[in-house]
Amino acid sequence: MRPTFTPALVNGPFGDPGLYLDFKYEKRALLFDLGDIAALAPKQILRISDVFVSHTHMDHFIGFDRLLRLSVGRETGVRLFGPPGFIDQVEHKLAAYTWNLVENYPVDFALTACEVSPEWKARAARFRCHGRFRREDVAAPVLPAGVLLDDPALTVRAAFLEHRTPCLGFAVEEKMHVNVWKNRLAELGLPTGPWLKDLKDAVLGGAPDDTPIRAAWRDREGPHEGEFRLRELKDQVLQLVPGEKIVYVTDVVYEQENAHRIAALAADADQLFIESVFLHEDADHAARKYHLTARQAGMIARVARAKLVTPFHFSPRYIEREAELRAELEAARAGESSA
Repeated sequence: MRPTFTPALVNGPFGDPGLYLDFKYEKRALLFDLGDIAALAPKQILRISDVFVSHTHMDHFIGFDRLLRLSVGRETGVRLFGPPGFIDQVEHKLAAYTWNLVENYPVDFALTACEVSPEWKARAARFRCHGRFRREDVAAPVLPAGVLLDDPALTVRAAFLEHRTPCLGFAVEEKMHVNVWKNRLAELGLPTGPWLKDLKDAVLGGAPDDTPIRAAWRDREGPHEGEFRLRELKDQVLQLVPGEKIVYVTDVVYEQENAHRIAALAADADQLFIESVFLHEDADHAARKYHLTARQAGMIARVARAKLVTPFHFSPRYIEREAELRAELEAARAGESSA
């Protein structure tokens, strides 16, 4: 199965936390946490459609200004999601600047900020360029508990975690992965082309089996077209497999409830990105700082049955001991140590 998106940490393991999720076949990307994003090229930042902020400590939110500076004037808006109080914090960020000339931009770029409570009640506000980024409260999306974003291709779920402040962990799940058998397509005399996106969208959107799918293409002999029923194409040329699951967790204390919630969020994840801030020899210090040790991260990953685990957010005190952090996580993941 070839994933439709590629996850990558924005910075190295000792830098500000952040995960960039780039879609291969769309002009779109998701960003998890908004710390220092100088490592992202402007064209990468301009692909971002949605930003999910775990909490607003400086190393998770200082990149807001760079995102805003590059985005003003773009045709598409950006949605941001965060924990309680997030809308006020976005408003205060925007209020720090003078916006007397922004009406000159030809397009009315808008930020939409959404915050959720532990009871999964949502609030939302819009900040428009032509409105000088003044706050406009808008209706919040109505979504099932734990769901922040739900579109035909994927779902982004969240869990409330403890960092001496509410902190969100995130899971991205493809609803289904649709592969096209090109050899079977050729047997029907059909070429690849843009019409396959309509076919995939119909499948991902749960369209009825009798939905007509129009295939249109052009070759040396001229234009051609044909119409098929969705069921026919699903049976003959498509392979439907479960989508990939990516989980991002950072800035959490190791306690029973937190560990349970993280393991549930990350259950059977294809990739788990999890903070491993301290070595377990410094577990008491980790508890005071409300962070995980590498061993604790490995134990959680083991319970979650995560297939691939990427540790990050290493403390600078271990700048010469990175290999020890990674080895400690892997040992715990293999069941070779206990807390």
